[in-house]
Amino acid sequence: MLKISKRGEQMPASPIRKLVPYAEAAKKKGIHVYHLNIGQPDIETPPAILNAVRKTEIKVLEYSHSAGNESYRLKLVQYYKKVGIDITPEQIIITTGGSEAILFGFFCCLNPGDEVIIPEPFYANYNGFACAAGVRVVPITSLIETGFALPPIADFEKVITSKTKAIIICSPNNPTGYLYSRNEMEALKDICIKYNLYLFSDEAYREFCYDGEYVSAMHLKGLDDNVVLMDTISKRYSACGARLGALVTKNKAVYDTAMKFAQARLSPPGLAQIMGEAAVDLPDSYFDAPKAEYLARRDLLVNRLNAMEGVFCPNPGGAFYAIARLPIDDSDKFCQWLLEYFSYNEQTVMLAPATGFYGTEGLGKNEVRLAYVLNLDAINAAMDCLENALEKYPGKVKKEKTEIAEIK
Repeated sequence: MLKISKRGEQMPASPIRKLVPYAEAAKKKGIHVYHLNIGQPDIETPPAILNAVRKTEIKVLEYSHSAGNESYRLKLVQYYKKVGIDITPEQIIITTGGSEAILFGFFCCLNPGDEVIIPEPFYANYNGFACAAGVRVVPITSLIETGFALPPIADFEKVITSKTKAIIICSPNNPTGYLYSRNEMEALKDICIKYNLYLFSDEAYREFCYDGEYVSAMHLKGLDDNVVLMDTISKRYSACGARLGALVTKNKAVYDTAMKFAQARLSPPGLAQIMGEAAVDLPDSYFDAPKAEYLARRDLLVNRLNAMEGVFCPNPGGAFYAIARLPIDDSDKFCQWLLEYFSYNEQTVMLAPATGFYGTEGLGKNEVRLAYVLNLDAINAAMDCLENALEKYPGKVKKEKTEIAEIK
């Protein structure tokens, strides 16, 4: 009998997408589903970047350079300079979405059996990328009571072994929305230098910081050889389907190795690079409107959640995600129940169970991730559904309200 590979068996299902069949079934029954489960914004993709593709006179859609079109990499140098990152085109590899940038980072810097430390809850697909690379994820837990602030550095040091090769961070964070402070970033720099570790920095949401300063890993002095930055235009320009990202590093050995993987997959998407070039030409003021919209959505979502009995949601400092603690027995069961058995005025809400964002077994059982990517009216309606659902859910449990600790 033919068998599936161990890698395939170990590959985790997406906590964000695994409930899609239940959502599809609900829609077939005529129920409207509010999708707060996935980071797919309803903000309009800038017409200028779509028009750049429409107006392009291409007779042959050729392979680009494996590192990406030089014209696009030159444009990105201008973009990064605006956010305080000084690099050259020869330090950028254009990738098929941020996902490929993360994979390239894993493949270049880590051997099978190596360990990577990630503060949890973390972007669920890190588990999948680690599985593909044969790498072991070592989680250290950040707490909802502190708004998911960086765990103490002592917690990192407790789990560092001879197999530890890297730390991954995402700031502003997916799934928590937490924005790491400069002090936290400096602490990460110190531990990476002390133990000779790579610092993988996922910076997909840098434009959406609400309550603090954006600090890139590439802003940290003396860490050039350690930093591998992973980036994407997906969320920045509401262009998730473009599948266009970048791996950025000043470490030449890492860059040269990543180029071998880039050459093996030939080239990144050609039409998307045209979009990417046009995006850099957007005025700096472009981000004002979407940022203000996300901020209004955040405030509405968090206020509605915290007004519900037994619910606690810390205020995210950036991105467009929040994790809330609910008075429920099991978030996986609850999220499925919302789609399979519940409706309110022929409507329901789709959430992502937080269990899939933790590496530690048993955590996240009473937490969900919500993406505030829908308009204010839709968020209000979704919160009406959730409030009603929590009153009717058979697995509801009584919980004390949590007060967030002061973060210093």
